[in-house]
Amino acid sequence: MLESLKKMFSGNEGDMPVSTGSKPDISREKSAELYEKAKNYFPGGVNSPVRAFKSVYGTPLFIQKGDGCFVWDADGNQFIDFCGSWGPLILGHNHPKVRDKVTEVMQNGMSFGAPTALENELAELIIKNNKFVEKIRFTSSGTEAVMSAIRLARGYTGKDKIIKFEGCYHGHTDSLLVKAGSGLVTFGETSSAGVPKSFAAETIVIPLNDREAIKAAFDQFKDQVAAVIIEGIPANNGLLMQDVEYIKYLENICKENKALLIFDEVITGFRLGFEGAAAHYGVKPDIVTYGKIIGGGLPVGMYGASAEIMGHISPDGGVYQAGTLSGNPVAMAAGIAQLTELLRSGFYKELNNKASEFAESIQRFATARNYKLKVFHVGSIFWMAFTDKDKIQSADDIDPASMEKFKVLHRELLNRGIYIGPSGYEVGFVSAAHTKIELEKAKRAILESLDVVFRNK
Repeated sequence: MLESLKKMFSGNEGDMPVSTGSKPDISREKSAELYEKAKNYFPGGVNSPVRAFKSVYGTPLFIQKGDGCFVWDADGNQFIDFCGSWGPLILGHNHPKVRDKVTEVMQNGMSFGAPTALENELAELIIKNNKFVEKIRFTSSGTEAVMSAIRLARGYTGKDKIIKFEGCYHGHTDSLLVKAGSGLVTFGETSSAGVPKSFAAETIVIPLNDREAIKAAFDQFKDQVAAVIIEGIPANNGLLMQDVEYIKYLENICKENKALLIFDEVITGFRLGFEGAAAHYGVKPDIVTYGKIIGGGLPVGMYGASAEIMGHISPDGGVYQAGTLSGNPVAMAAGIAQLTELLRSGFYKELNNKASEFAESIQRFATARNYKLKVFHVGSIFWMAFTDKDKIQSADDIDPASMEKFKVLHRELLNRGIYIGPSGYEVGFVSAAHTKIELEKAKRAILESLDVVFRNK
């Protein structure tokens, strides 16, 4: 079967036949029933806003099962999954080594609120193979890790203000749920009800990829900036890949102003490579945050830095941070199993090559058809943007009107058995569980769907 698929997809993707048109909508009857019931219990029927499918057609799919690169919904529909629980399932769903390790550890209990040897084991695995951290602290989520990193930066420097970038998302921490006002350098304006203006006033929001803006911010708020925080590679609002020269500029200007550089690697950490975007750019951030990938997808986060900076965290120092479930043994077990696999020789080379070939083949097809589509990718992360721009490096570079095309693409992909995040601003992820066969099937579905999208333009 693999050989026949290879023959089918050999040569120029532009020579492939166009699809016969839109596919009939899959059945969502049970998911729709569950969604209506969920509305009685949860705001909007969901426990995280993007799950409500407000940016795409139809009701949310309620997922019942995941295995390898597949998920199944409550109606029994099977999908090749490129969401992977929003990135951390780099080995795929229900990986046997992760599952077996978790099952083994669970026999002894699932939560203690006390130290376990598993914390030491996972920490040693990380620190020995990641030169950007000397000491770490586990948390229960990426948001919590970022919140703690910000507090640490303020406590370490004795300064209060934070610089963040428009288009970067760092979890739902109050001081970071802000957007830019008008002007080059602005105090943050709250982007969520319930966030006091006084919190947002400590956050300065500037455009990405703008040296003048970061210099102006440091000049305007001289000796007041504790830290600059940026996603390792911004991937929560499209895939906004920054030039290495710009990232090194951030590193240098932070040093000049005695501010810390924080890399939020909740998405990129252990995904681009074991050392994430920091190694990708060859930049040493002062503090790094990571997310669920270090727990095999279970609820966990982590922040780390030099031993000197981390020495300011309680009980060694005066910066308080705690968590009853921090270092939860089940999450630690899953992380040990997953990260051990990531350290296998050639793991990232094989995964990243596979993802690159997948993304580039879709781009070749779009280019041959003169479709206004660019497939941006780095490591095993990809993003399909309806644009003719060769670079998208800031939030302003994204055309909101292009999301109408994404809505059609999302529906067509679901109807062809492909699951991606329900927003055109979200990236996709290739996992080690995606074989060439599944990637060829997914590619065919994407190409057919693009034909439908652009036929209806």
